[in-house]
Order: sequence, then C-alpha cells, then structure tokens
Amino acid sequence: MTIKSTDIQKADAIIAEPVDLQSVDSRAIALELIVSNHPGVMSHICGLFARRAFNVDAILCLPLKHTNQSRIWLLVQNDERLSQMVNQVEKLEDVKQVSFSDDLTVFDIMENYLH
Repeated sequence: MTIKSTDIQKADAIIAEPVDLQSVDSRAIALELIVSNHPGVMSHICGLFARRAFNVDAILCLPLKHTNQSRIWLLVQNDERLSQMVNQVEKLEDVKQVSFSDDLTVFDIMENYLH
C-alpha cells in the first residue's frame, strides 16, 4: 500500500481545532505536539509519560518542511490523569504547541498502511 498525498493532507487536518478534554466521550485521544526537531526531544516526551506510568499506545513523528520543528502524534487513553499530563507536556522547553482530538484518522491511515 502506498501513502498518497491526500492521506497526508487528511492527517494534517485532523487536529485543526483543539477540544476540551472533559467534553470528549471517546476513550482514545490523539495528542498533537509541535516540537523542536533535535536529538533527545522524543526521549524527554516519552520519559515524562513513562515516569507517570501513562501508556502511549502509538507514536507518529514527522519533520515539518522548511522548519526546525517536528509534529508528533501520540495516541493515549482519555482518563482522569490526561489533563495533568497535557499540562506537564506543555511545560517542556522543546514543546511549542499541544492540541488534541478524538479524531484518530492519522493512526487509522498508518494502521492500514502497515497491515
């Protein structure tokens, strides 16, 4: 299976509008992070989740064209600790922006590609 440019455009558009975590009925949430693109950033983010025993079900990371930043999508479960996790992630120096959505299209596209 080949990833088409329309798939990438869909993935880019899925988290355009942040939502209130309390209003999301879904158990699974896609966090989208815009981060500095240099060694160690992914380790800092994953370490933060690991230290708090918060599981990350899936990770996708791609560099943003013509910038020194990357976009990271994290698939996590929406539980009572997620708001605090988002607050902690936002405090990391290399994290420039955090948004979230219950639209999991980007992960569906990748799952279809891999299977």
